[in-house]
Amino acid sequence: MRRIGWAMVLAGWAAMAVPAAEKWLPAFRVPDCLGVNIHFVEPREREMNQIREAGFGLIRMDLTWAAVEREKGKYNFNGYQRLTGALWQRGMAPLYILDYSNPLYETSRSVLTAEGRQAFARFAVEAMKAIGPGHVLWEIWNEPNIEQFWKEQPSAEAYVQLVEETAKAMRAHDPECTILAPATSQIPMDFLKDCFDRGMLRWIDVVSVHPYREKPPETALEEYRALRELMQNYEGGDTMPIVSGEWGYSIHPYKRLPVDEHRQAQFLVRQFLTNFMAGARLSIWYDWHDDGPDPAEREHNFGIVRQDYTPKEAYQAAGVFMRELQGMELKRAIIDEAVQEYRAVFGNGERQVLVIWTTGEPRSVALEGVKDQAVTLLGEKISLSKENGRVVVPRDRPLGIYRLRTGGAGP
Repeated sequence: MRRIGWAMVLAGWAAMAVPAAEKWLPAFRVPDCLGVNIHFVEPREREMNQIREAGFGLIRMDLTWAAVEREKGKYNFNGYQRLTGALWQRGMAPLYILDYSNPLYETSRSVLTAEGRQAFARFAVEAMKAIGPGHVLWEIWNEPNIEQFWKEQPSAEAYVQLVEETAKAMRAHDPECTILAPATSQIPMDFLKDCFDRGMLRWIDVVSVHPYREKPPETALEEYRALRELMQNYEGGDTMPIVSGEWGYSIHPYKRLPVDEHRQAQFLVRQFLTNFMAGARLSIWYDWHDDGPDPAEREHNFGIVRQDYTPKEAYQAAGVFMRELQGMELKRAIIDEAVQEYRAVFGNGERQVLVIWTTGEPRSVALEGVKDQAVTLLGEKISLSKENGRVVVPRDRPLGIYRLRTGGAGP
């Protein structure tokens, strides 16, 4: 078995620590750094409480330029002010995506003109003024590397010009604001390198990516490592935090990896764990609520609650994970590549919890230094048998994820 210090997973197994943010970010512990994407502005009491009861520490939401500036120079942020207040009241923080284009200034879903860039920067500053001081994260655009969100053709040059213009204005208003970019779809190394070559890291505080894939979450570890290695070639890149700003799995019959409700729940927890192991300072799940009723439409089924707000297994799993690991940080990780087994030890100074799972075949595992009770993905408490003073995780628990309360240093 190969033991890997948790911070070493990120940078070629060579980094000594996860970079600390110079600007405000939620604490790198459960549940502060765990969030969910939403698609509503007006906060409804029941829905806000349901999100908080799951345990999430933050939300990510579009703050759409064209929706708040319908007449040049006139802005309406009333809904976002109410949403922000409802979040802060519940001890949560917003990550607002400053997006997309505005037909008052641009002809397509991009910002390509000097007038458009100046107007977008003004919009960003007006948003900051309207929301006011407090714990808020600001992200410039969403997935500019794909044509769906940057038409007619994605351009690192044009995008970085927008980032520079906007970030200068935002920092002039509030030097302490936290700016994230480029919020790419997946982890596209060529586009990211192009942005870095054009000086983007000078204007932001956090690199955000969306590691979507039709593969298990753990496959992102190598891509995170490659991203950190790339960033180390640029001034400030070795210490700049990386975050997973959006990532989820729809309940959908993907060709490569079909996902049903139970697998979605597994992947939510394993995604959070993968991001912790990679040193990704935020983990934001996409999506909160199903966007439509069609079970065959992939975009309709990313939510952890259904259209009628009844919880899926993923909602239940999120709550179990955050309750069991409340206030804990990742202390170390152990990866046994031969049997595709992962172990993560979390602690808070008073107690430790071991999370163990496999991407291979379920199997019995003998563990030393743990108590004889575990909690499964969906919150079932099980007693574990003992053999020669060691706890045996039974083979007939096919998920392969267990939370074991340790009595000492743990395995």
